[in-house]
Amino acid sequence: MALRRILIANRGEIAVRIIRTCRKLNIETVLAASTADLDSVPAKLADRTICIGPARPGDSYLKVDTIVHAALATQSDAIHPGYGFLSERAALASLCEAQGVVFIGPTAAQIEAVGDKLRARLEAQAAGVPVVPGCAVSTIDEAMTAARDIGAPLLVKAVGGGGGRGLKRVDRLEELPSIMELAAAEAGAAFGDARVYLERFIASGRHVEVQILGDGKGRVIHLGERDCSVQRRYQKLVEETPAAGLSKSLRDALHSAAVRFCERLLYRGAGTVEFLVDRERESFHFLEMNARIQVEHPVTEAVTGVDLIAEQIAIAAGAGLSLSQSDIQVRGCAIECRVNAEDPTSDFRPSPGRVHEVTWPCEEGIRVDTYIASGSRVPPFYDSLMAKIIAHAPDRAAAVTRLRQAISSTRVAGIHTNLPFHAVALADPEFQAGGFDTGFVTRLLERSPLTMERARNG
Repeated sequence: MALRRILIANRGEIAVRIIRTCRKLNIETVLAASTADLDSVPAKLADRTICIGPARPGDSYLKVDTIVHAALATQSDAIHPGYGFLSERAALASLCEAQGVVFIGPTAAQIEAVGDKLRARLEAQAAGVPVVPGCAVSTIDEAMTAARDIGAPLLVKAVGGGGGRGLKRVDRLEELPSIMELAAAEAGAAFGDARVYLERFIASGRHVEVQILGDGKGRVIHLGERDCSVQRRYQKLVEETPAAGLSKSLRDALHSAAVRFCERLLYRGAGTVEFLVDRERESFHFLEMNARIQVEHPVTEAVTGVDLIAEQIAIAAGAGLSLSQSDIQVRGCAIECRVNAEDPTSDFRPSPGRVHEVTWPCEEGIRVDTYIASGSRVPPFYDSLMAKIIAHAPDRAAAVTRLRQAISSTRVAGIHTNLPFHAVALADPEFQAGGFDTGFVTRLLERSPLTMERARNG
C-alpha cells in the first residue's frame, strides 16, 4: 500500500527530520501542532498544519483521541509518532488499528510487550539474552527481602517507562522505603503506572544499544551498535557508532542477542535494544527495548547510508524489509552531540526563550538536525533539545576533531545552551581515548572548568 499523506504527531527536530524524508518520497505531510508550535519551523515546512490543542503536552501531544481524529479529519493514511510523547503508547497504535490508520511503528501488542519492563525481561530471558539481576516487588516488605538478596547499591525502576523518570538509586537498604515511595509516585505521574521493580546497580558499565529493523513476520536485521555512555542523570548527551574498544566477539554477541530478542517478538519497524556492557569481563545484560526511532538514529544513518525513517515508512506500508544483513556495511565513525537549551554553569538549568540569532556549522562531514533558526522560540513546555550536531569521518579520532570544530563554530544568541559542556567533554583525554563507562560525566564535571564556574555562580 502506497502512503500518500502522513500526519506527524510530534514537534521540534524530529518533525523536521520526518518531513525531510517524506518530501524525498513524495509523501504529503500534516503536522499536528500545539498552539505553542503553530509558528515553528516544522509548521512552515509541512504541507499542512493542524492545531491539536494548548501548549501543555497533556492537552495536545499526549491526547490519543485527538491525534487519531486529526489524522481522520485530514484524510491522512498514516501517523508517524516520532520519539517521546505517544510513540510508545499502545493505546495510540491500538486506536490506529481500529480506525484503519497506519501506525508507523510496531503493533500495539509489541509495544505492550517491551513497554512493561518486567515482561520485557522475561521475553529477553526466553530469547536467551542475559538480564541484570532483579525482580518485581509490590510491597515494602517484599522489596526489603529482595534487596537483601540483590545487595546495595541497587536501582528502583519504573515498570512502565524510561528516560530516567521513576528511576532511583539506593545506596543503603534503610533508604529503600522512602526512595521506593518516591519512585512509584514519579512513575505514576509520568506513565500512569506506579509499579516499580528492583535491579542490581552495576557501577562500571557501558550503555550500548543495537539498532534493528524488523518486517513483522520474524525477519530482523541489525544496523550495528551505538555507545550512549555519556549521560547525566540517565539522560544521553553524546552518542557514537561504532562503540569504541569492543572485541569482535563481544560486538557480534550484542548484535545477535538484539536480533534474537526481536525475532521472538516478530517485531515490526525500527527499534533499539539496549544493553549494559562490561568490557573487562566481555559480558553484557539486557536493559530494555525502545520500540520507536531514537534521538540518536542519525549516527547510524551516517555510517550505513540507510534512511531509517524511510525504512520505517516502507515497513509500515507493508513493503517489508528492503535490505538484507549483508547490505549493511559500516563505514567510518559518527558521533552526535545533543544541543539543549540549558545552562551547564548553573547545574544544567533549562533556558527556554527566543533565539535571537543562530549559526549552525556546515563543515565537511557535519550534519545538523534542528528546528531552530534565528528568531525561533524554545517553549518552556517541552524537552529542551534544540538540535543534534553529527560528525562523520573515516575514524573516531577524525570524527572527534570534526565535531570539536563544528561545536566551536556554532553560535546561539538569546538563550543558554550546553555547547560549553560539549566543548569540555570532547577535549577531555578520557573521552578522546574512548571506551569509558556511564560514570564519565560525573568524573568530567568534578575536574572540568564548568564545575568551578558553577561554584562561582552559586
